[in-house]
Amino acid sequence: MKFRNFAGALIIGVAAMSSTAAHAEDFSFTFKWGDIPLCNTGYPNRVENPIFELNNVPEGTKEIRFSLTDKDAPNYNHGGGTAEYTGDNTIQPGAFKYQSPCPPNGKHNYEWSARARDADGDTIARARSSQQYP
Repeated sequence: MKFRNFAGALIIGVAAMSSTAAHAEDFSFTFKWGDIPLCNTGYPNRVENPIFELNNVPEGTKEIRFSLTDKDAPNYNHGGGTAEYTGDNTIQPGAFKYQSPCPPNGKHNYEWSARARDADGDTIARARSSQQYP
């Protein structure tokens, strides 16, 4: 009988972990560059964050940390910032400032990464979204 109770508890525990993991993996977002000035000189402007549309933000998320990478020049640090998460799935410009995309030779591929963090600052989910600029 003890084995049966243990096995049942184990199955319930694994199912709960799988449910949480699946939800965290569903976290995603899209973005729109918004009203940033056109830049193609290689000297980025300091601008407000783009508009982020969030999907399936995990329960317990208190903030989302964003960072921008130029996939064609990954050594340049465009920075990013942290936006408080209050349950609204749209993050408007003004949550933080970063170094704008500014490819000197044509278009580059840019990727925003996001980490959903809980009240303790622990990352509970990650997501990425990419676009070309300009």
